Amino acid sequence: MFSKKKKIIILSVMVALLVVTGYLNIALNNNVSQTTTTQTSNLNFYDSYRSDRQSSRDSEILYCEGILADSTSSQEAKDMAEKRRDELIEAMETELLIEGLIKGLGYEDVVLTASNDNINVIIKAKREDLTDSQLAKIETIIKEQTKKPLTCVRIIPSE
Repeated sequence: MFSKKKKIIILSVMVALLVVTGYLNIALNNNVSQTTTTQTSNLNFYDSYRSDRQSSRDSEILYCEGILADSTSSQEAKDMAEKRRDELIEAMETELLIEGLIKGLGYEDVVLTASNDNINVIIKAKREDLTDSQLAKIETIIKEQTKKPLTCVRIIPSE
C-alpha cells in the first residue's frame, strides 16, 4: 500500500503536529492562567460583595414581581410581595447613601449591610488608623440615616 518512505513522512508529520499542539497547549494555558490571576486580583472583596448582594437582591425583587404579576396569587400574597419589594428597594437606597457618605469622609471603600436588627459597616482601613473621632462620625451618619440605636451598629475595619 504505502511505501516505507511515505510511512516515515506521515509519521514524522504526525509527530511534528503533536509537538506543535503540546507547545501551543502549554503557551495558551500559561496565558489564560496569567489573565485569570489578574482578573481575580482586580475583583476585590468590596466589589465582589457588592456584586453578590446586588445579584441576590435582584433575584428577590424578580421573585416578588413574579408574585405580583401572577393572576393566581392571592391578594395577601401580592400585598406581602409588594411590601417586601419596597423594603428591599428602601434598604438598597439606604445602603448606597450611607456608603457614599462614609466614602465622603475619605475612606477608599466601604460596604454596608442593613437588616431589621443589625447594621454592619465594613471599612477599608486598618483598625489602628480609625480614631474615636472618625468612628463617631461614621456612627452619626448611620444613626441619622437609619434612626436605629448605636447598639445595632457594628463597624468592622478591613484592609
